[in-house]
Amino acid sequence: MTGHGRGVCQRYGLRITVELNSVNRKQAEILLTLPRDLEVLEGPMREWIGRHIERGRVQGRVLVEYLNAAWVAPRLEPAVAAAWVTELRRLARRLGISDEVTLEHLLRVPGLFQSNGPQVPWEKLWPVARAALDRALAGLLRMRKREGAHLEKDLARRIERMRRAVARIRARAPRAVERYRKQLLQRIREAGLSGVTDQDERLMKEVVLFAERTDITEELTRLESHFKQFEQCRRSRQPVGRTLDFLAQEMYREVNTLGVKANDARISREVVRLKTELDRFREQVQNVE
Repeated sequence: MTGHGRGVCQRYGLRITVELNSVNRKQAEILLTLPRDLEVLEGPMREWIGRHIERGRVQGRVLVEYLNAAWVAPRLEPAVAAAWVTELRRLARRLGISDEVTLEHLLRVPGLFQSNGPQVPWEKLWPVARAALDRALAGLLRMRKREGAHLEKDLARRIERMRRAVARIRARAPRAVERYRKQLLQRIREAGLSGVTDQDERLMKEVVLFAERTDITEELTRLESHFKQFEQCRRSRQPVGRTLDFLAQEMYREVNTLGVKANDARISREVVRLKTELDRFREQVQNVE
C-alpha cells in the first residue's frame, strides 16, 4: 500500500530527519539512503522497518545535522603539510620563483585535513535515529491504514457480487440437467427414432452421465467456504495480504473448473461475471498488507 511519513528528532546536539515512502509491491523491499556518517544505522533501521511492513516497496531518506560542532573532529595531518611545503619550495627554487608558501596554499592540498566522522557514541546516535524513524513510521502506517480501509470495502463489494453469482449458479444447476434431458429427448424425436420415451433406460443413463460430468456442487461449496474465510480475514488484526493472495488463487481454480463443467448458457454468463470480479479482486489483493 502507498503512504508517506516524516519524522524528526533532536537530541544531544543532533537533528536526524527520516522520510519514508511506500508503494505497492507483492513482497517487502526496503531501500534506505543514509549519509556516510550514519551508514552504521542502516541494518538496525531496515530491521525495524521490516517489523512493521510486510508488503510494499519502502524507500527511506535519512538526513543528519550536527548542531554541536564538538561532535565532528577534523584532524590536521602535519606530516602531509610538511611534505608539501618541502616539495613546493624545491619546485620554486628549480623554477626560480618566490618560495614563499602560505596557509592559503596548504588549504588547497588534498588530504591535509582528515575526519574520522562524527564522534557520536552509538548509545546516543541510535536512540535519536530510532525516535525519528518511529515518527516517520507512524505517519506512513496511518496513511496505509486509511488506504487499507478503502481496499477492504472494495474487496467486500466484490466478494458480495461473487457470492450472489454463486447463489444464482446453485439455483440454476438442477435445471440444467432437466433442460439437457428434454433437449436430448427432443433431438431423438426429431431424428425420427420411435419407441424412446422419457423413461427409457438408455436415455436415463445418458442424463445421469451428464449430471455427473457437470456436477458443480463441490466447486460451489468450496467457493462459499472461501467467502467465509475472507470474512475471517476482515476480522483479523494480523497482516492478511498473503492469506488473501492464497484465497484468490484457490477461488480462481474453482471458477475455472466451473467454466469447464458449465453446460448451460446462463451458468456460463455467471461464470464470466465471477471471473471479472475475481480478476479485480486479485489485482486489489496485491496491495493489501
